[in-house]
Amino acid sequence: MSAETGTDTQDPGEKLRLGGMALRNGLLVHGPSHWAAAVRRDDGSIAVASGVKPRLQGRIESVPGARGVVRLGEAMLVIPLVKRALPEARLPFQDRTTLGAMAATAGAAQLVRRRLRGAGGEAAIAVLSLAPSLLALRTGDLAAYHGVEHKAIAAYEQDEDDAADVAKEHDRCGSHLMAPLLTANVAGSALLRKLVERPGPAHGAALSLASIGVAVEVFAWSERHADSATTRVLRKPGYELQRLLGTREPTATQLEVGEAALAEILRVEGAPVPVG
Repeated sequence: MSAETGTDTQDPGEKLRLGGMALRNGLLVHGPSHWAAAVRRDDGSIAVASGVKPRLQGRIESVPGARGVVRLGEAMLVIPLVKRALPEARLPFQDRTTLGAMAATAGAAQLVRRRLRGAGGEAAIAVLSLAPSLLALRTGDLAAYHGVEHKAIAAYEQDEDDAADVAKEHDRCGSHLMAPLLTANVAGSALLRKLVERPGPAHGAALSLASIGVAVEVFAWSERHADSATTRVLRKPGYELQRLLGTREPTATQLEVGEAALAEILRVEGAPVPVG
């Protein structure tokens, strides 16, 4: 997933800032003000839909930490709109095996929390929480469509005629959030247990939101300092996750679905469609 952070301000003539989410049978792309999705139907045809993105506006948009949570929240609000417009779309976790893994992971996390205290326990739970996502990527075509997402967006950004020629790893993939998110969560959990004798669900929810806010700010900083040595270190885990597990080289027919999603988002955003 290409994470969406920062401002939506767009200078005339600039490339659109695009993000997205891989589906099990297609691709969802986010633009500054619209979304577009394309999926491969069971009969082999491609279905396309698009719409206006929900916006959560107010002063919170300029508050560091909170603004990233708001942007990610807006991205989540698009999902039911996609399902309504494209009932054929299959979401990343729309799979019995993955749903079962999510339930098993939740149970295992509770067991670890009871038996392993301190930072070690929180670190184990944080790593365990990645299991359903990794399982989802290893089943079906999700990893391939994750590669489609990166290739389609990168080809547009780099003025490449053929998305097959660009890398399947991308600088704005949500995988780059993982390292700062896990670090913030483990550190925050250790601090919370020192300040609160028995943290409850509300404390846990607040910690999760705070960790997301910190991770998004680190992500945005890395974008602003893309050439720094620190950014290269911060992005290394995400690149390796993409390379080894998160993405797979897509087929020509899968790339065709990505091209349809890209063409639709450019159409609804009023941007020129590249001629290749």
